[in-house]
Amino acid sequence: MSTPPPAPSDAATLRGRRVVLVVAVLASFVAFLDGSIVTVALPAIARELGSGTAGGAATADDGAGLALQQWVVDAYLLTLGSLMLVAGSLSDTFGRVRVLRAGLIGFAVTSVLAALAPDPGLLIAARALQGVTAALLVPSSLALITSTFSGPAQGKAIGSWTAWTGVAFLIGPLTGGALVDTLGWRWVFAVVVVPVVLTLVLMTRLPGDAHRGRDGAPPRGDVVGAVLAAVGLAGPVFALIEGRRVGFGAWFVVTPLVVGLPALAAFVWWERRPPAPMMPLTLFRTRTFTVGNLATVGIYAALSLGTLTIPLVAQELAGLTATLAGLVTLPTTIVSLLFSTLFGTLAATHGPRLFMTVGPLITASGFLWMLLVRDPIDVWWQVVPGVVLFGFGLSVTVAPLTSTVLSQIPAAQSGIASAVNNAISRVAGLVAVAFLGVIAGGALTVGGFHRVVIVVAVLLGVSALVSFVGLRDRTRAS
Repeated sequence: MSTPPPAPSDAATLRGRRVVLVVAVLASFVAFLDGSIVTVALPAIARELGSGTAGGAATADDGAGLALQQWVVDAYLLTLGSLMLVAGSLSDTFGRVRVLRAGLIGFAVTSVLAALAPDPGLLIAARALQGVTAALLVPSSLALITSTFSGPAQGKAIGSWTAWTGVAFLIGPLTGGALVDTLGWRWVFAVVVVPVVLTLVLMTRLPGDAHRGRDGAPPRGDVVGAVLAAVGLAGPVFALIEGRRVGFGAWFVVTPLVVGLPALAAFVWWERRPPAPMMPLTLFRTRTFTVGNLATVGIYAALSLGTLTIPLVAQELAGLTATLAGLVTLPTTIVSLLFSTLFGTLAATHGPRLFMTVGPLITASGFLWMLLVRDPIDVWWQVVPGVVLFGFGLSVTVAPLTSTVLSQIPAAQSGIASAVNNAISRVAGLVAVAFLGVIAGGALTVGGFHRVVIVVAVLLGVSALVSFVGLRDRTRAS
């Protein structure tokens, strides 16, 4: 006997949820794509704009060209990281769809500005504005999922979101390289307008969600909290970025750090006082939220270190071309795409403790495999099997981690909860990368790489221990 088709209302609900998931994936996809696609265009940008003119007198290797390359990347990271909490709060206060739409439109406009930039200053300014608009995308897209799905369906949806947004890191360098070699570097920025327009068209099928604030009253902004959060994150993030480039003793590195850290402390103090705080501290009374964010620190610090050093080793120590070095890390994305949805669903059904304990340990074992690296380096035996293990461990870990952080947070606060987790992951990564030189011993030799691998494995082991001790092994309701 065949199963009867779902009732019209059920079918409509299913279609609506699919649209929500596709919109959430595409909205985050453009932000992640921008982070990966631009890197391959940096030498071409430096050649054309590094001298401050469009004549191409500078090379990618001179001082002006190098500074331009760094700030094309860092201007985006600075505003993205420092405004993540503010953006999450806006999502909760004014509605996910409204904030997501504004972010997408802003991202398209600033991408075009970057593509048309006639000089370095305007390009860097456009990149900073891109970071502002990108900050609106990730928290809102995740909040859209958590406010639409629940139970195992939410875990499956977050798994799909994790897998497909990871594809951006796969196609970004390949697409960017093809565009630079054929149409020119400006199209690296312009091409992201295509998925933005597609997402905006799909969003016309979503209902509006104009909010009246978290408590039903007209929206009230926590202006003091927003300023303190932005300054408190921007100062340390700027110090980490510039300290990595020029050293941590420079006055323009020390000053933002000295201003930013007290502002961050003042932000936590202030959030206990307003009637509608930007980041309700009651979020941290939720065990899974707190434990998940503690695990996030080690996991994303480790991933930032590992994913940065593997391509460097492949190119600088093993002598592979940039294209082949990109292929070395390809298994991570493929394995994640294949398994993230599965493990997101399993974690939502059986509880996250097992997955968030075993996943980081599998990831750590992948990095420990790379201790086999010796001169002369055989990348395909000494590195690639470890990359496959690393990718599998990542699949076991990331979707359950995201689900855990947001699983018990009220839908009205899911935007700021997602923003907190994203801000923690980005700052943890910046801190880890800032200390890469110290960990590696000043130069990325084989011995330096071994030290990095050991630190990565230790960070992942600590995160596994945090998850094992802190999470309760409790099956979530279906």
